[in-house]
Amino acid sequence: MVILKQLSKTYSRGEATVAALRDVNLEIRRGEFCAFVGPSGCGKSTLLNLIAGLDVPTSGDILLDGRSTRNLTSHEWTTIRRETVGIVFQAFHLVHGLTAEENIALPLMLRGDVGRAVTTRVDEVLEMVGMSGRRRHRPGELSGGEQQRVAIARALAHRPRLLLADEPTGNLDSHQGADIMTLIRALAKAGQQTVLLVTHSAHSAQIADYTWTMQDGRLVGRTEQASELVTS
Repeated sequence: MVILKQLSKTYSRGEATVAALRDVNLEIRRGEFCAFVGPSGCGKSTLLNLIAGLDVPTSGDILLDGRSTRNLTSHEWTTIRRETVGIVFQAFHLVHGLTAEENIALPLMLRGDVGRAVTTRVDEVLEMVGMSGRRRHRPGELSGGEQQRVAIARALAHRPRLLLADEPTGNLDSHQGADIMTLIRALAKAGQQTVLLVTHSAHSAQIADYTWTMQDGRLVGRTEQASELVTS
């Protein structure tokens, strides 16, 4: 599903050059749940942003479903995010003037879906994340955990084959965070999505199939997880 080939990213800060990623090679197969852990600044979020097409690598290549993304235009990346990739952010990024159901419907409408198809799918994902009873509430009327559930529903609404989650529990307490991670695991497996999770929490990472530890822009070790679902 995702292949990284000699992927590197550097940034210029004044006269200094900072290497955020250094020659990363990795293959993640369809249906796998992979977590990336490591200290702040190790390159985790940079890696996810590159895979999502939100940033451009300095060198190397990213293949999604066997297709090189090296020369994709901004419009082509937008199409991929609307059709293939779902993204869950730490900060929720819900539109505050819209209700939960309107936030979920938004990406469907942006890609051209209308009418009953939108309503039916919104109903489905609200039920999936346990938010049917809060569908007409706006973000300011929801708890942090509820907002993240809506954000997850929005990310899954277009049935993406690849789900990217960047610190999805970072703004939640430990109980809410555990609930969200369990939800992501269950939904991803039910929908057979490939999931890439970035987290600072080793505990959250245990819910993945395996974990890559990152340090100084490199992958430095892989840990296989137990098959049991971690729920606490």
